[in-house]
Amino acid sequence: MENQNLFKWKHYQPEIILLTVRWYLRYKLSFRDLVEMMEERGLSIAHTTIMRWVHQYGPELDKRIRHHLKPTNDSWRVDETYIKVKGQWMYLYRAVDSEGNTIDFYLSKTRDHKAAKRFFKKALRSLHVATPRVITVDKNPAYPIAIEELKNEKRMPVGIRVRQVKYLNNVIEQNHRFIKKRVRSMLGLKAFHSAKSVISGIEAMHMIKKEQLVLRDKFVQNQKEFIHKLFGLVS
Repeated sequence: MENQNLFKWKHYQPEIILLTVRWYLRYKLSFRDLVEMMEERGLSIAHTTIMRWVHQYGPELDKRIRHHLKPTNDSWRVDETYIKVKGQWMYLYRAVDSEGNTIDFYLSKTRDHKAAKRFFKKALRSLHVATPRVITVDKNPAYPIAIEELKNEKRMPVGIRVRQVKYLNNVIEQNHRFIKKRVRSMLGLKAFHSAKSVISGIEAMHMIKKEQLVLRDKFVQNQKEFIHKLFGLVS
């Protein structure tokens, strides 16, 4: 989406739209909580309107911050966690480096080597990601198979070392908590496509919270202004 078309035909100011989207993705708020909070500002916004904004601008935020993230290191920690979508468990593949910086994520309906392979392909395309020297995984047999296939296809360097050591993955298991807490406080993700949109926005705000942005000052106000600039808004 181009900046000039990003908020076209919207009935509310871009600042208000981004405010509700940021707050929903960052804090344990429901859409109806945000409706009440906006009413205090004299704004009448339907909860379904805010929901559409989150679905539209969450993935856009994730896409736009990628160019401004600090480089990760070459020690990957990979794991998957469970997310319920329309009453069914889905699998959220996630990777962080040894310092806890998010590398990438991928929501999948399946938990097998094909899903793991798709996740690794996505992660390797990320602009801020260093080529892995070592990848630490749990005992899930899908990961070594996926990595071996990618090596054979020359999509991964042959020299990458794979470690299946559970305790070394404590970093990512701790990192899952923010995502799980945020998703748990929602009233339920209703569809796979919208779940992907919401999770991409949550992950983007989590990266900002973890100070992965290349910013001179880490204050929340500066983070807000940076997001505004990403969307073409001038203070």
